[in-house]
Amino acid sequence: MIALLHPRSTAPKNRRFPLAPLSIGAVLEGWEDYAIVDGNLEADPLAALEALGPLEVLGVSVMPGPQMAAAVPLCRAYREKYPETPIVWGGYFPSLYADAALNAPYVDYAVRGQGQRTFVELLEALRGGGDLATVAGLSWTAPDGAHVHNAERPMEGPDAFPSLPYRRIQGERYVQPTFLGRRTAVHEASVGCPYSCSFCGVISAYGSREKMESPARTEAVLRGLQRDYGVDSVQFYDNNFFVGEDHAVEQMERFAPLRLAWWTEARIDAVLRYSDQTLRKIQQAGARMIFFGAESGSDWVLEQMNKKLKAEQTLELAARIREYGITPEFSFVVGNPQNPRQDIEENLAFIRQIKRLNPDAEIILQHYIPTPQRETMYGDVEMDFPATPDEWATERWMNFTTRREPNVPWLSGDLKTRIDDFETVVSSRWPTVQDFRMPGWGRAMLRSLAAWRYAVEFYRAPVELRWAQRFVKLRRPQVESL
Repeated sequence: MIALLHPRSTAPKNRRFPLAPLSIGAVLEGWEDYAIVDGNLEADPLAALEALGPLEVLGVSVMPGPQMAAAVPLCRAYREKYPETPIVWGGYFPSLYADAALNAPYVDYAVRGQGQRTFVELLEALRGGGDLATVAGLSWTAPDGAHVHNAERPMEGPDAFPSLPYRRIQGERYVQPTFLGRRTAVHEASVGCPYSCSFCGVISAYGSREKMESPARTEAVLRGLQRDYGVDSVQFYDNNFFVGEDHAVEQMERFAPLRLAWWTEARIDAVLRYSDQTLRKIQQAGARMIFFGAESGSDWVLEQMNKKLKAEQTLELAARIREYGITPEFSFVVGNPQNPRQDIEENLAFIRQIKRLNPDAEIILQHYIPTPQRETMYGDVEMDFPATPDEWATERWMNFTTRREPNVPWLSGDLKTRIDDFETVVSSRWPTVQDFRMPGWGRAMLRSLAAWRYAVEFYRAPVELRWAQRFVKLRRPQVESL
């Protein structure tokens, strides 16, 4: 028996299909005896693992942050009870921090990047005593204690693998209400990203490549989700959903008859190149919101990020997409290491420009935290990252990973407070439509309280707004998980 573990990463109301273990399960289906254990569903995932009996291999999907912190005690406890079972970590954490993963006594192998082929070849090597050094994408510990990082595995597109085996999970319990609809599912129609932004972890895991699923296959998946789970909306987890216009047009023509509402991510410059006809097709096919990595309103920062984008393009898109009734969600990575104060003030002014052009635009502000890069990290910073998962799971580094308290030398307390106060004012002046549980009276109260602050650009110490946000949150109606 092989177990694929998805450690808890979110609250039950936010759980979605565990795409990572499902992707590994797809290549095991029909060949191996395996089970998926999801910590977002199981109250006691360790007990669920033990109920499976002796395991040949335990594969664990690990994202940095809460999921990594949940994986640590689970894997440690499992190793203590079953010391002979190989434990394999895959996902973004071991892809970014392979050495740290292997430094844990409860991790035997780390799979970097795309894991389907690597996991299967690792199984074959373990069973037949094969040469681990030939398994591309694998990191492991040699008998002398040295870490060995095998050659990178070439990335394959979704069409190269079987469809996800949803029947292996309680699929109906993952279809949750969101602002998009009553029964929202998730899907990933591509893997990777063809760009090389110097702050992003995607290229460290996959390199600057992207492989797209064929529109026909995406349509078939969505039809299956509608048929089996009554899905009325979808969140696409692609790092970059739209690239070539011809591909996008075919997608939209296939999506339109499904009458699904959906959210996805895209590049600003890519969508700007699309014709008005294509943008209309995107709107008619059900697009409700598109996440765009604006990252900065300053060209000097965008150049340092290797974003290959100009600030004026963000403004152009904000105005243009409004004509099609699609809400843009703009993300900003704030806190340039070389001149954080200038970066912050220019971004705050730029966001006000966006709001003048498109008041419905949603804004996400993130403090910049470095992630390992294949070349130089954005801002030319150097970081001593933790050497073990246990250290990553400490409060200091969890706060870093989640950006709650980055604790980086270039972002002083007053600068962080400036960012957070502005975010509080903006999010109160325009409460997000994604919080579908927020009552109308709550939205009206927040807008009214924040209006004067935003109008006079006074963001300091918005204690009344933080109190109001907590008050509304405590009194919003609850929607039970399915």
